[in-house]
Amino acid sequence: MAGKYGGLALVLVSLVLLHGGVQLAAAAVWNVGDSNGWTFGVISWPNNPGFKNFREGDVLVFKYDPAAHNVIVVDDFGFGTCTTHPANATVYSSGNDRITLRRGETNFISGKADDCDKGLKITVFVRP
Repeated sequence: MAGKYGGLALVLVSLVLLHGGVQLAAAAVWNVGDSNGWTFGVISWPNNPGFKNFREGDVLVFKYDPAAHNVIVVDDFGFGTCTTHPANATVYSSGNDRITLRRGETNFISGKADDCDKGLKITVFVRP
């Protein structure tokens, strides 16, 4: 009996690992703003030159001059008001940030000076 269930468990574990491996292999890497990087005018980037089909596990790469910009993950209020909201929002400042996407809507702004008010912000919608 133990051998029968041991084999079944091995098959199930193998299927789970295979499924996870397929998801990792399928993840896309997106350079925010394409060749322009994380800079002014990027607000329309998720929808131009055609809708980008973001999936859970994809990676956004934000390339920018860290002396001039940063990347903050904010909620809807923070996005609309260009503020760091919630107060414990994650702030990235390396100039070459890699952020793995989760399912749902995610907002990103630059919190330096008046960057966000000038359009340095995006919202991405991520499908499962």
